[in-house]
Amino acid sequence: MKNSIAFLLLFSLCAAVFGQKTNPSAAKFTTAGRTVVVYTTAETGDRKIAETARLKFVEKRQPTEGEISVFVNPAKKFQTFLGIGGAFTDAAAETFAKIPKEKQREILDAYFSPAKGIGYTLGRLTIHSSDFSSASYTYIAEGDRELKTFSIDHDRQFRLPFIKQAMAAAGGRLTLFASPWSPPAFMKSNKSMLKGGRLLDEFYQPWANYFVKYIRAYEKEGIPIWGVTIQNEPMATQTWESCIFTAAEERDFLKNNLGPTFAKNGLGNKKIIIWDHNRDLITQRVDTILGDPEAAKYVWGIGYHWYEPWSGGEPMYENVEQVHASYPDKNLIFTEGTVESFDPAKYRLWAFGERYGKSMINDFNNGTVGWTDWNLLLDETGGPNHVGNFCFAPIHADTRTGELIYTSSYYYIGHFSKFIRPGARRIAGAASRSQLLTTSFENPDGRIATVVMNTSDKEVKYFLSIGTDAAEATIPAHAIQTLVY
Repeated sequence: MKNSIAFLLLFSLCAAVFGQKTNPSAAKFTTAGRTVVVYTTAETGDRKIAETARLKFVEKRQPTEGEISVFVNPAKKFQTFLGIGGAFTDAAAETFAKIPKEKQREILDAYFSPAKGIGYTLGRLTIHSSDFSSASYTYIAEGDRELKTFSIDHDRQFRLPFIKQAMAAAGGRLTLFASPWSPPAFMKSNKSMLKGGRLLDEFYQPWANYFVKYIRAYEKEGIPIWGVTIQNEPMATQTWESCIFTAAEERDFLKNNLGPTFAKNGLGNKKIIIWDHNRDLITQRVDTILGDPEAAKYVWGIGYHWYEPWSGGEPMYENVEQVHASYPDKNLIFTEGTVESFDPAKYRLWAFGERYGKSMINDFNNGTVGWTDWNLLLDETGGPNHVGNFCFAPIHADTRTGELIYTSSYYYIGHFSKFIRPGARRIAGAASRSQLLTTSFENPDGRIATVVMNTSDKEVKYFLSIGTDAAEATIPAHAIQTLVY
């Protein structure tokens, strides 16, 4: 009996000790011996995600009113990080195919290598065409309600090769979700893929079956589909591919058709994302769908975009916060954002990057688990786009010369995607002055990444403060930093 008790005590002790060694985040965080490596991107100079300082924590028990601090509390943990990435549109894939092989390699490394680039781990696909395609198309013959002609052959020329190369560059760790812009024309009230219209009642089930066909076809190509959104921008009548779903219509399609169809076809593990539109109307949509238990059981999360300030004003970040507070068991994911109204004279505009940084920090602090940019790559015209809706991307390729143009957006996104890895947990953090924005995550290996953004016109000295220790840092005007420790 004594031997048994002794064995149990020894076993418990070993488990505790070795458990701490294999899971750094399980132990209480300490700054002792930790070096803070600072990476900076600034508007002035040539520093772009460049190591600019190495700092040490020193004892500092009480900040003063005159000092500026970024406070981090690793003991308070929140959502688990899914990833950051962009969209594999037809425009991106067609542009990629038109540039020299060495430039293609540069693009793949720039986006998907965590060592050579910014380490994207998330990707969005379009189910057949969107505005960022050279023309409208579907995967079936018009009028084929039985889907007998379903084929993804269209995607074999550009999109499938691009996705497969990106997956390889990311080391196989690429989470992909897909979104439709419009059902085929014959399934809709306006008999067109463009300019809104509604999915006719008689085609709810064939359209749900179409999702299944798409997932199976892509997975047969070795491209796993992690999830889907039900409809891109379901409250927008656009000049391009679009389809209106009211909140009640999306709820009913989900609970009566899409959800049961996935379950019936062995796809119950696929994540279903609702809304996929702006922050402004998000609460009404979410309340309608998640207020119905039969619909809510199929919902993994809520997707949203950033285009809502139609007449000026600030983005409605508080709506995202409210949804997270109301439905903490559902996930938030940013599914699309881009800088509109392409103008090549604005390639270097610093405000583009700052728009991304501000949105990402606020979105993560309000509970968002993943963040997806729009087109990965566009050409020198901000396209191709079959309706003239030209936009910016983080990287543009001049298909005439092969030149790659990196905008400030690329670097601002990289300050998050390169240093915050899938499985990280957001931890508590706040700045003591409004000119600094900040968010922090603890990675699976126990290292913390704290992003700090300076929106002011002046350099700011601040303390990175954890408990009774702090490291003194400096951030240039209109700059973003990631502090890794």
